[in-house]
Amino acid sequence: MFEDIDFILASNSPRRRQLLEQMGIKYRLAESDCDEVCPPELQREQIPVYLSSLKSEACRVAMTSRSLLITADTLVCLDNLALGKPHDAKQASDMLRMISGKTHDVITGVTLRDRTHQKSFYSVTKVTFSHLSDEEIEHYISVCKPFDKAGAYGIQEWIGIIGVNRIEGCFYNVMGLPVSLLYQEIKQWNF
Repeated sequence: MFEDIDFILASNSPRRRQLLEQMGIKYRLAESDCDEVCPPELQREQIPVYLSSLKSEACRVAMTSRSLLITADTLVCLDNLALGKPHDAKQASDMLRMISGKTHDVITGVTLRDRTHQKSFYSVTKVTFSHLSDEEIEHYISVCKPFDKAGAYGIQEWIGIIGVNRIEGCFYNVMGLPVSLLYQEIKQWNF
């Protein structure tokens, strides 16, 4: 499907690349260079939507009348505290201790853009972790080095396999791309 669309992905995330490939979407990569800073008054769902839109607007790539640019941003929220990507092992450990034994929201904002139109949307998934021991947290950080992941974890990795005991919503959203919702949005796109 969608063979006649020139998909462009502006993302450094190997997980987003993998998910598009699993959807059967052939795409080309583009650079999106911007400071991922958002206004402080933005609330939870607004943050990843704003950042995905910012990435889209910052992406300067040649587009045809059949091109569709995809950008995304994922945020982990524990109550009203936004957990981005950890800068080091201590910050990753702190984040994992915070979500241990609790339910948090994973929010991914996605922006689609062609030469004349842009649309942004988001998906929220609730993830509940069982209690994680300090030893489990340290093992995961040393083996998987989750410094490129919002909330300091990848659900598809060891910690997700042993630690997640409930999920409500799209599993793939937690990986960084709500593929079912994205698919529906692409089907409705009018070039």
